[in-house]
Amino acid sequence: MPTSLHNLEQMLEHIAGLAKDAEQVSLAQVVDSVGDRSFGPLLLIIGLTLFSPLSGVPGMAIFSGMFVLLIALQMLLGRKYFWLPGFMLNRSIAQDKLTKAIGWLKPGARRIDRMIKPRLNFMLHPSSTYLIAALCVLIGAALPFLELVPFSSSIVGLALAILGLSLVARDGLLVLIALAVIGAGGSLAIVKLL
Repeated sequence: MPTSLHNLEQMLEHIAGLAKDAEQVSLAQVVDSVGDRSFGPLLLIIGLTLFSPLSGVPGMAIFSGMFVLLIALQMLLGRKYFWLPGFMLNRSIAQDKLTKAIGWLKPGARRIDRMIKPRLNFMLHPSSTYLIAALCVLIGAALPFLELVPFSSSIVGLALAILGLSLVARDGLLVLIALAVIGAGGSLAIVKLL
């Protein structure tokens, strides 16, 4: 992530800036803007996408699941840079939808930015990040099935956003909060399916 970006609101503004002069914004543009070493920001972006109204776009959960799996598997393998296939990088979203989703997320981002700070560092030790990556693999594999349960992909999106933000802000408390959200989302999905 560019060094000038220090919080969630700045990252959203940075991504919104990509849409100013284009009718469509591709995933490749977003990836280039946050940097190819940034696993945390990418998890955060895909989580925010799933949590936003964009989660209602048909197939979004399937695409997001593949994206999360690719990121998480590369984290598990200890890669320093990530790779995504061209068909994913070429996916794009209309400028007006992206701007609307970012506008919807900004007020919450401001509140979140006031609360995050580096703490509980042991939760983000290199061995712990492997556990985060393993959890993301499970989430990515489950996402296509969650499209059948209304709002469950939004709950999972929130958990992914929190995990991504924990990696960006080095805030171990966020890992614990994400685990609680995943537990609540899993319980909700089980109840809905029964």
